[in-house]
Amino acid sequence: MEVTRLFDMLERDMKEFPKEDALCCKENGSWVKYSTAKYVEIVNNLSYGLMQLGIKKGDSVATITPNRPEWNFLDMAIMQIGALHVAIYPTISESDYRYIFDDANVKLVFVAGWDLLRKITQILEDKPELKNNVYTFRNLLGYKHLNEVIDLGRANPAPQYLQEIKDSIQPEDVVSLVYTSGTTGFPKGVMLTHRNFLSNVEAVLPIIPTAENNRILSYLPLCHVYERMMNYAWQYLGLPIYYAENLAKIQENMVELKPDIFTTVPRLLEKVYDKILAKGHKLSKTKQKIFFWANEIALQYGDNPGKRYDRKLKLARKLVLNQWNKALGGNLKVIVTGGAAIQPRISKVFWAMGIPVLEGYGTTETSPVIAVSNFFQGGVEIGTAGPVLPGTRVRIAEDGEILTKGPHVMKGYYNQPEQTAEVIDSDGWLHTGDLGQLTPEGRLKITGRKKEMFKTAFGKYVVPTIIENKFLEESLIDNILVVGENKQFAAALIVPNFSDLRSWCVNKGIDYTTNEEMIEHPEVQKKYKKIVDEYNKFFGDTEKVKRFLLMNHEWSIQSGELTPTLKLKRNVLIKKYEDQIERLFA
Repeated sequence: MEVTRLFDMLERDMKEFPKEDALCCKENGSWVKYSTAKYVEIVNNLSYGLMQLGIKKGDSVATITPNRPEWNFLDMAIMQIGALHVAIYPTISESDYRYIFDDANVKLVFVAGWDLLRKITQILEDKPELKNNVYTFRNLLGYKHLNEVIDLGRANPAPQYLQEIKDSIQPEDVVSLVYTSGTTGFPKGVMLTHRNFLSNVEAVLPIIPTAENNRILSYLPLCHVYERMMNYAWQYLGLPIYYAENLAKIQENMVELKPDIFTTVPRLLEKVYDKILAKGHKLSKTKQKIFFWANEIALQYGDNPGKRYDRKLKLARKLVLNQWNKALGGNLKVIVTGGAAIQPRISKVFWAMGIPVLEGYGTTETSPVIAVSNFFQGGVEIGTAGPVLPGTRVRIAEDGEILTKGPHVMKGYYNQPEQTAEVIDSDGWLHTGDLGQLTPEGRLKITGRKKEMFKTAFGKYVVPTIIENKFLEESLIDNILVVGENKQFAAALIVPNFSDLRSWCVNKGIDYTTNEEMIEHPEVQKKYKKIVDEYNKFFGDTEKVKRFLLMNHEWSIQSGELTPTLKLKRNVLIKKYEDQIERLFA
């Protein structure tokens, strides 16, 4: 059957792809599986229950939850009655929660459990009308349970009325408000339609190699538009989706499930590779020699194609690289990465392991994919985001900004027509704010973020992401923020990879008691000065990092310093570490 609205996939899956493990998550050490039939049953009962609670077409319903089958139950149930799903990041600030609740005029809130509920308790005290409309996935004193809505719907079915509502919903209707940070300091509600999402789903599916028995492992937040669209794509194909327990247990889940496909962001792959190298350093000298020889062969992948390299790669796989593959389940057919540019060296290593890495590029405002590398148009070119998607138009403005046009472009920012007009011009071109170029082969290469560029005191422009991505090739660096707006030179805050740094300190016989004591040790400072000098060789004088400061703690999503896709929250970091940055330029 034809799928023109997202919820049409449920009926299609029931007819064409019924299975016992449509949606799965782990609870109390065991995988809980929901069949396609159970999925559809719960969704319909939730729709009936929401209607009984007075939710109407156009009303906003919010969810605050990590990845779980319940997210999908609510997502489809909200869609079916024409309401707007406001899927909120669990990691945002209280002020952002308050703004979103007000801006979207949220009628109901579904929260996974107490850890997330406590973040909004003060807001709920100020909004008694909303507090009475909060439902959780756990039995919490004073709050209603999600099952109450399901039971209410089961007791009051209205299939004919629900069908009438579904029939009235058009592909161009807004299905969700996805709030993303804006230049004003407040989040902006991106209005995405059924057609927006489905145009992306239908464009990416022919690119990603899948088979009927493939298994998906999902860990990126479903409230993020990238994972959400891919989540729809897997359902469109009728593939079983297993939600990882948490970020710390991804590798454990991989070994257990042996997934075929995995969507991720570059930073996770970088961390996986860093852990692999750390294990290599602990091997005996003979094994270390073989280990790092194989690593060098992997890093040359695609540079010198030919029979000689193929023979070396075959041996490297047999001796070392196949073991790396097994640590990721040993069954991955493809990794899809997005959210930021991936370092070419990381792509090369995974390709050498026998795991193709497809890099994509897009924005929340484009539902989200604009371009993705694929196997068909002349092969994958490492270092680019691949060809532009079918049905999507892209051109590069005179200043290097990427502009795009097509069915993937959002309807606009909710309640913000002026800001909508700032990014979508009169001809319908969306100005992404990203800088890029189209290669002669027609592939899109991302070179930086327009708003992240800064100008030094000498009037020279610097794109910090290019410098940061290069420095992140160093295993002793976990994160780096390059700054220098209106200053005489570029400088950086560097977050050490503390795990690798501790091992380095042990090898050097350096004693310390705290992270702060460790990073202030003269030998550690000397080591990082040497690293900075080495990587500065890749840049012109304006872009060289002239001074740096080592941070004594990691940056994280929980602390608000990183986005859910592990990108830097640049403005947050600059404000938070204002004093340290001033010291760099003192």
